[in-house]
Amino acid sequence: MAKQLKIRDLTLRDGQQSSFATRMTQAQIERCLPFYKDAHFFAMEVWGGAVPDSVMRYLGENPWYRLESIKKAVGDVSKLTALSRGRNLFGYAPYTDEIIEGFCRNSIESGLGIMRIFDCLNDVENVKSTIKYVKKYGGIADCAVCYTVDPKYPKLSLWDKIKGKKNPAQVFTDDYFVDKAKQVAALGADMITIKDMSGLIPPQRVSVLIKKLKAAVNIPVDFHTHCTPGYGLASVYAAIAAGVDVVDTNCWWFGGGTGAPALELVYLFTQKLGIDLGVNMEAVAKINEQLKDIRSELNISVFGQDKPAPKPFNPLTDATPAEVEEQLNRAVKAAQAEDFATLLDAAQKIEAYFGFPAPNKLVQEAEIPGGMYSNMVAQLQALKAEDILPRSMELIPTVRLSAGLPPLVTPTSQIVGAQAVNCALDEKAGRPMYHTKNNQFVNLVKGEYGKTPVEVDPEFRFKICGVREETNYDISKYQRQPNPELPEAGGVKLAETEKEELLLELFPLVAKPYLTKVKTEAYKAKVAAEAPAEEAAAEEAAAEVKAEVKAPITGKTVVAPLPGKVIDIKVKVGDTVVAGQEVVVLEAMKMENSITTDFAGVVKQILVAPGDNLATDAVILEIDDAAPAAAPKAEAPVAPKAAVAANKVVAPLPGRVVALKVKAGDTVAAGQEVVVLEAMKMENSITSDYAGTVLEVLVAEGDNVATDAVLVTIG
Repeated sequence: MAKQLKIRDLTLRDGQQSSFATRMTQAQIERCLPFYKDAHFFAMEVWGGAVPDSVMRYLGENPWYRLESIKKAVGDVSKLTALSRGRNLFGYAPYTDEIIEGFCRNSIESGLGIMRIFDCLNDVENVKSTIKYVKKYGGIADCAVCYTVDPKYPKLSLWDKIKGKKNPAQVFTDDYFVDKAKQVAALGADMITIKDMSGLIPPQRVSVLIKKLKAAVNIPVDFHTHCTPGYGLASVYAAIAAGVDVVDTNCWWFGGGTGAPALELVYLFTQKLGIDLGVNMEAVAKINEQLKDIRSELNISVFGQDKPAPKPFNPLTDATPAEVEEQLNRAVKAAQAEDFATLLDAAQKIEAYFGFPAPNKLVQEAEIPGGMYSNMVAQLQALKAEDILPRSMELIPTVRLSAGLPPLVTPTSQIVGAQAVNCALDEKAGRPMYHTKNNQFVNLVKGEYGKTPVEVDPEFRFKICGVREETNYDISKYQRQPNPELPEAGGVKLAETEKEELLLELFPLVAKPYLTKVKTEAYKAKVAAEAPAEEAAAEEAAAEVKAEVKAPITGKTVVAPLPGKVIDIKVKVGDTVVAGQEVVVLEAMKMENSITTDFAGVVKQILVAPGDNLATDAVILEIDDAAPAAAPKAEAPVAPKAAVAANKVVAPLPGRVVALKVKAGDTVAAGQEVVVLEAMKMENSITSDYAGTVLEVLVAEGDNVATDAVLVTIG
């Protein structure tokens, strides 16, 4: 009897999320489904992660329908899998058990078979509820232990060593991961996954961990990794040789690079070892016929260009090239002999032959997730502060250790990265470290996300949060999202079903406009059906409206700093803008990038529309240098504001004012929060350096402000 290895296919969730910003449409998914039914994967990861958010935000589609349609097409042949973040589910704050139970029940009723549950801190307390409710409604609880590494701390000087200073002891040891696996197994986990979200685990480490986990727990062990730093394929080979039960892969056209290894390269390896994958590779070849075209479609729609793809290859019909055959034989022998250096070399040469992306050496050296690095680059480009990238990278270990050494996974990677940028900006401006704090970082240090791997220094917590004791999130303060009636949709509720209510709770900023549009369009269609003649006349009149002719460009322009898709326009023709003001939101590199103007003036014309794909340096809008003279007013003149001889609270970085915490006349203390500024997708608490009385508040909620813009004056 041949040995068996189970395959979890990630193509329709993590595969498209890692490489194509989660933009597969329902129509593209459905082109693949008939062949998935014949492929007989053990499991298909199709939901969770960024899928529910993205299909509403960018595609205007129903995430519940996405899951249900896949279940209808595939049936019980493969178990459908989703990814969720424990008690946080998809958000930044813990949810009540009522919401967690409702989400688990509805997910399983809609076709989910396995819920992969992880916590960004590896805090076992945060996964208890989801395990309980997944199992209650007949699902399989797959508990993921997030793999991470200790930071590379700066080398100590000779003087530090003489004084007895030491870098912190290693935290993320083999015993740490094994202990986490034992804890979730004791809670009822049906599977354990080593979740290497950054692709940082080398083959020698995963080989040891698989063996230790198999000895410690009596449930299946899955291995999930990515190929960004170059370890992915070799580490999967090492895990297979060590006896792993399940490995995660992508189909050929979505494999490698920032995603998981290609199934076909795993198939070639296991064939030589006599291991049966239980997968119909002929059906996989048919899936790939669809994915080849879909890959090109996504590249064009998401990135504006058709990026290089691997060489076509079908292991059933194409002869394995001699160079690849040689490296496969080397890989098999090396895996069996635990010669991990040779295994890594052979695996990388196999991927290089087929044209998969080369290892990202910067990510490998920095030992941070590739997405975290690209997010920081995009954020600093938007801030026009690329020069502080090296310093921001240097500060990551310090910021991370101060916050309790959280694993770098969503959302802690974004929180730590954004705070490192804040610290670098503070340093550059001559302000003390942590003068500018994002609120998510404050909550992390306070304890609201759960227990961190190492204790946070109480004095540091007091400096950041104003309390010394670890303080958990108070779930009793949770408030349900408002669910108003929509007059524009005939008075129906925004969320009419439990599934819609869950979308509203889990994705409030995205679900509200999505559901509003769905209900409004349904109501208009109903009205149109009842009055077809009037509707036809309206359409005919609309068709006669001619497109606006763009005038020649004579003013200053705002251009796209990188290729991407326009998802929001923040200004309109005639608006007066200031230098540093956000004018467009551009989706690129799987991030929302705030595009700002370098010029003050009046918006003369806007040359793009939401949904447009832009190339680098494409002109977005034109700005006239000066505002037109205001027409004289008959009213009595308003007395000018008094000249202020006072201390000023300024914006440490460009952003949008989301909350004012003080008003004129208020008494404030030094260090008191006065404004909340949204920047880099984080809420940043802006505090006063001065005690006194608020003389003026010079901004309003919703205002976009530039760096050093005066927000409040204190007398």
